[in-house]
Amino acid sequence: MTKRAGIRDVAREAGVSPATVSLVLNDRAATRIPASTQDRVRRAAADIGYSPNSVARSLRTRTTRTIGLISDEIATTPYAVRMIEAVQDGARARGHLVFLVSTGAERSLERDAVAALRDQQVDGLIYACMWHRDVVVPQGMPPGSVVLDGRPDREGYPAVVPDDRRGAEAAVQALVDAGHRRIAYVDIDEDPEPLASGLRREGYLAVLTAAGIDPDPALHVRGSADAVGAREAAGRLLELPPGRRPTALFCFNDRMAMGAYSAARRHGLEIPTDLSVVGYDDQQLIAAELDPPLTTVALPHYDMGRWAVEVLLGSREAPPDQGVMLMPCPLITRESVGPPPAEQKEPGRRRT
Repeated sequence: MTKRAGIRDVAREAGVSPATVSLVLNDRAATRIPASTQDRVRRAAADIGYSPNSVARSLRTRTTRTIGLISDEIATTPYAVRMIEAVQDGARARGHLVFLVSTGAERSLERDAVAALRDQQVDGLIYACMWHRDVVVPQGMPPGSVVLDGRPDREGYPAVVPDDRRGAEAAVQALVDAGHRRIAYVDIDEDPEPLASGLRREGYLAVLTAAGIDPDPALHVRGSADAVGAREAAGRLLELPPGRRPTALFCFNDRMAMGAYSAARRHGLEIPTDLSVVGYDDQQLIAAELDPPLTTVALPHYDMGRWAVEVLLGSREAPPDQGVMLMPCPLITRESVGPPPAEQKEPGRRRT
């Protein structure tokens, strides 16, 4: 077995003392050691393949420079890849590695994952959720662990979630500003209802009320959180008589907006000439690829992931209000919003 290069080997290669090598490689040289000498030490370490002994360092610093990321589903869904990337980028910037465990939301697996990562003496834990919802913190997670995209069921766990209400307000306000007054909300049909659904509905209603528009219960419809469910739900809206039919749709997510596009085509309507549509999530390979490209609200997955790492490792303070940070959701303006039509078309089947 090849002998592992040590500090004395680096010192001999660089022509300096072992103490100087230690100061340089542990970032404690400051101005006491000339920059040229520091560069020579680092080059020598790279040339002979020196790497610090992580076990010895952890014994000395009482840290392992690792964190654990436990997810229910985000590791297996394409929609939250940016969240994982952000955690990894934030950890790497602070000299940490990430251990990722996906549990499929099974409570026994979550408990086992927490125990295993704590046995590895990780420096902290992040629990990441697929939906913005109320979260039961997994058994054994120590106080100070960060919850990502969920509201923990007890205090002591800093959390970050998207500001879904304000995001919805931005979406509906864009439709109001374009001149629309018959604006429908194509909502998700889930039991129990996710927090995101209720918050987005609150934002929708708040903007209508502020604009002096009486909300019409018939313009709030529900469907499964995919294109098929939204196509059926939006189709019901487009079958309404012209005087009651919406001129704009606010959809719970981009997949549902894709279904609304399909419903519009089936009824011979063009977007945005005859019908404006706004989505939510800014999902990769959907929003920008629709024809026309979809105006939507972006979920701040990357910003939330970086925030979680920074709070976990102590470079950012958690908010005092029950430890929950509301991350802004920006409106991404594309081409699916226009003014309401002067006259509504009679609904009909798709033109061939």
